[in-house]
Amino acid sequence: MSSDQPRSSAPDIDSHQGALPRHVAIIMDGNNRWARKHGLPGEEGHRAGEQAVQTIIRQAATRGIDVLTLFAFSSENWRRPPEEVAHLMALFLKALGGRVEELHAKGVSIRFIGDRSAFSQDLQDGMSEAEALTANNRRMTVVIAVNYGGQWDIANAARQLAEQVAAGQIRPDQISAETLAPYIAMADLPLPDLLIRTGGDQRISNFLLWQLAYSELCFSALLWPDFGAEAFDEALQDYAGRQRRFGRSGEEVASLKGE
Repeated sequence: MSSDQPRSSAPDIDSHQGALPRHVAIIMDGNNRWARKHGLPGEEGHRAGEQAVQTIIRQAATRGIDVLTLFAFSSENWRRPPEEVAHLMALFLKALGGRVEELHAKGVSIRFIGDRSAFSQDLQDGMSEAEALTANNRRMTVVIAVNYGGQWDIANAARQLAEQVAAGQIRPDQISAETLAPYIAMADLPLPDLLIRTGGDQRISNFLLWQLAYSELCFSALLWPDFGAEAFDEALQDYAGRQRRFGRSGEEVASLKGE
C-alpha cells in the first residue's frame, strides 16, 4: 500500500491462530543492566546488544518475517549521560558502515524513522545512503527507529494534515483516523502484528503509539543481549497461539474465517 492511500486504523482479519506475524516490532531493553551483571562497562553492553540485533535480523529473515522494526534510540534517550550517547552514536555509525553491505547482499531493505535533524551530518548521510542502496530489496524490511517517539510521530502527522487544511485541500470536518493514517511513520507497511519488549519491563515507552493499537504484546525477562534466536522463536510460537479479534468476539472471528 502506498503512503498516499488512506489506511484503516484497524487491520482486516487476515491472519489466524498458527500464523506467523508479518511485522514484528521490538523494544530492545537491557544493554546497561547486562553490562553491570557481567561487571563490564556500559559500552560493552551496547556492543553485545548490536550483536543481538544481527542475530535477530538473521532469524527473522529465516522465519519469513516481512518487516522487523527495532527501537534503537528514542527521543528520550538524549537524557542519558553525554558519554553514553556519544558511544551509542559512534557504534551506530560503525554499524552503518560495516553491516549495510551485508544486509544488502542478503536482500534486506533498510529504513529509518524518527527525527534525523538532531544527528550529525555523517549519520544523516549514512542513513540516507543505506536507504538508497537497499531500496529495491524485497526479502525483508528492517526499520530502525532513531530519535523516535510515538507522540512526536502523531504530532508530526497532525502538522502535515493541518498544512492540508490551511491550503484548503481538506476541511476540518473531514479529518479522521483514515485521513491522518497516511502521514504516520511506516504508513506503506503492514501494521505491527507483534511487539516484543525485552528486559522485564511491561510498557511500550512512547514507541509506535498509533501503529501498536491492535498489536499483540510479548514481554520477555531476558536482557536484550541474551535475547537470541530461540527466544525469538518462542515469541513467534506464543503469538501463533493467540486469537486476534480486533474488537470482535471469538465466535465472530471464527465465523468470518469459516471455522
